[in-house]
Amino acid sequence: MRQSKLFIVIFFLPVIVILSGMAAFNFYIDPYWTYDLNHRYNDHQLAVDEREQKTNRIYFQDFSYDTIILGSSRTTYVNQNAFKGMKAFNYAVNNMSIREYDTFLQFAEENNQQKVKRAIIGIDFFKSSIQESEQAVSLKNYEAKVQQPFYRARNLISLDIFRYSLKNFQMSKNNEVSELRVYNRYNVAHAKQTDAAERLANTEEKIERFRDEFYGKNYQYNPRYKEYLTIFKKRHPDVEFIIFTTPISTKLFQTMIEEGQLDDYERWLRDVTDVFGGVYNFMYPNEVTLDLDNYFDGHHFYPHVGDKIAKRILQGPTVKNSPFGVYVTSETIDEHLEDVEQLVKELKE
Repeated sequence: MRQSKLFIVIFFLPVIVILSGMAAFNFYIDPYWTYDLNHRYNDHQLAVDEREQKTNRIYFQDFSYDTIILGSSRTTYVNQNAFKGMKAFNYAVNNMSIREYDTFLQFAEENNQQKVKRAIIGIDFFKSSIQESEQAVSLKNYEAKVQQPFYRARNLISLDIFRYSLKNFQMSKNNEVSELRVYNRYNVAHAKQTDAAERLANTEEKIERFRDEFYGKNYQYNPRYKEYLTIFKKRHPDVEFIIFTTPISTKLFQTMIEEGQLDDYERWLRDVTDVFGGVYNFMYPNEVTLDLDNYFDGHHFYPHVGDKIAKRILQGPTVKNSPFGVYVTSETIDEHLEDVEQLVKELKE
């Protein structure tokens, strides 16, 4: 009997030590944002699963914000702290669909220590297709997951999370951004810097991907797009909505036109304007979109462009002749679209 007990101790003691060490390290680095622990060795965080990470941040930590930012991966690069006078939280995540807006905003409202006054939403043209906006998706599965019993405890002894912890520790120790999206502990995204040759190669790859997957024959404007936005807005009657279009590079914009989507682009802007009363349009040839150095792949802009977006939005809708960003209403949309078409013609000359 004594030998059996000794065997059990010898066998399980190393396991306990290993699991304890893993749990302590996962807690210390916290790659899934379930604890409020900030230090020099966890200030670089991989974007593993932003839906889960940011939902954890809201659910498990103090959360008190009057402004919620929504959108796809492009909008993740908008610094929430750039909206001076607002206390904003960037809840944008990779590949967010317009069908997800409602549950994301609802979750932020339900777990907030103050009333949500406004939502700032970055919308993407390619997300207006049936392919990208018809599927009914929501945050509900993630809500259920993070509220499961012992959720945080299981994460502490997860080998996969331990691997992310190691990567985060290494990046933080070296103070380097080695991935295309890396967060600090204050929910601000940074991007790895690339040289001109890599940016050009990334852009060409993205152009071909959009030509093959999202534009041309694969694109069909969703006739219910406006309806979905209208339903979403009605479900949050006390929230002020500030809408902006995400600025893709002019090279990618030209690809969209070459594939026959200019009329769809114009319909999209009209629908968004009808629903929300106005939209800050950054998606047209301008001083930012013409410069490929503002993008690491012609599709995602660098964070400094996000600062420009925030600055323009803070200037308000009455600004005239802005070099980047035009506020479009139902009264001005015809003139604006004529200007865009003229800019497109000039690019061809």
